[in-house]
Amino acid sequence: MPEGPEIRRAADTLEAAVKGQTLTAAWFAFPQLKAFEAELIGQTITHIETRGKALLTHFSSGLTLYSHNQLYGVWRVADAGAEPESKRVLRVRLETSNKAILLYSASDIEMLTAEQLAIHPFLLRVGPDVLDVNLTEETVKARLLSKPFRNRQFSGLLLDQAFLAGLGNYLRVEILWECELTATHKASELTDEQLDRFAHALLAIPRLSYNTRGQVDDNKHHGALFRFKVFHRDGEACERCGGVIERTMSSSRPFYWCPQCQK
Repeated sequence: MPEGPEIRRAADTLEAAVKGQTLTAAWFAFPQLKAFEAELIGQTITHIETRGKALLTHFSSGLTLYSHNQLYGVWRVADAGAEPESKRVLRVRLETSNKAILLYSASDIEMLTAEQLAIHPFLLRVGPDVLDVNLTEETVKARLLSKPFRNRQFSGLLLDQAFLAGLGNYLRVEILWECELTATHKASELTDEQLDRFAHALLAIPRLSYNTRGQVDDNKHHGALFRFKVFHRDGEACERCGGVIERTMSSSRPFYWCPQCQK
């Protein structure tokens, strides 16, 4: 499943294609959204926001299209009038005179007013977004030590969108490796130094992934770009200590770690 950095990069691509341009056509697969097709024509997409793994497409009228990709949903950009070949099922098409953005396979799609957006159950439940530039390490540390989260094992906590929105499995294992922590650690067990290091990594690694993942790293030793250190690297040597990276299951998800330096 895509995690916060991938959802934000998808939103960037969609914005680059249609933001600020007048909609000339709108189409929805679900009957409950059909009434909005004519209403959206002539409007513009003002911006596309992400809340963790949810994507919010804001229109100039004040309406917002809420979508959550879940396991199979994916957004694509196409030329206006084009019908891309795909085995996926088209759910949404929003078109301008130049480009169209298309959502395939997702089932969690709603059109919301500003009032409905403010009380949407998923959006009320999720915690701060790790990619929010206003989110600080101090706030993250305070959340780690707060009553709901301080005694939870990191295996489940780092997958819980109520803690921090946008984290997922590859970020979970990379963050814990960076901090030399295990899936069974809890915030209440950490020293102040460990908490500071952990809070820093919880923001720095997702942001590095968003900014650089997929780019070519010409000098890997400088660590300027995001690279997997343990994710899907079971059986390989740990670059920090030389131990062997292992794969196990943790909170029903594959978990990768180095038992030699994550103690």
